[in-house]
Amino acid sequence: MDDHLPRPLIKNIALFGDASVKSDSPLYKQAFDVAKLVASEGYTIVNGGGPGVMDAATHGAEEVGGETLTVTFYPENAPGFEGRYVGNIPDREIVTTNYIDRMFKLLEHADMFIIFKGGSGTMSEFGTAWVLAKLYYGHHKPFILYGRFWRDIINALKSNLNLDRAELDVFEIVERKEDIMPTIHKFEHRLSEIDHAHCKVCKEKAFMT
Repeated sequence: MDDHLPRPLIKNIALFGDASVKSDSPLYKQAFDVAKLVASEGYTIVNGGGPGVMDAATHGAEEVGGETLTVTFYPENAPGFEGRYVGNIPDREIVTTNYIDRMFKLLEHADMFIIFKGGSGTMSEFGTAWVLAKLYYGHHKPFILYGRFWRDIINALKSNLNLDRAELDVFEIVERKEDIMPTIHKFEHRLSEIDHAHCKVCKEKAFMT
């Protein structure tokens, strides 16, 4: 990269979503295609190393020679957690000791997130990414909610919760893969206008840009 250009704020992008979907499902294909597109633009794809959307993310990136990173946890006493999927083989793997550590390492090692349809695990990742983005707003890690169904969810939350402007400014809902890169570039532009070098509240850099 040209030394005179600013350091990219978004380099690693994590994909979150349903671990139970099969490789022939529309959701798997969506995640595969999005990961392939994002990796083709030079971003590293990060995921939790499991099956479903996570597997799609790794394979989509590999299709175009993209770099992949997984953050995993090998459960012994958590039968409800899928663990690492043997078919999800990344370039690099970070092994953690429990589910919570895994989730926070995923949030730490990505600069933004793309969140697909999933279950309670995906919702925990979504909620944690959201609260951290509000907490460090301005130096936050943004995220994309992928799929039209998110509009109903966000509208329900707006109608029933007390959400402020910052909470609604840290994400975008995207319905087509063609809109993914313009949205990433928009986030990058917004964040590039902020002076991160002289941030007075940047003590938890792991969760900030």
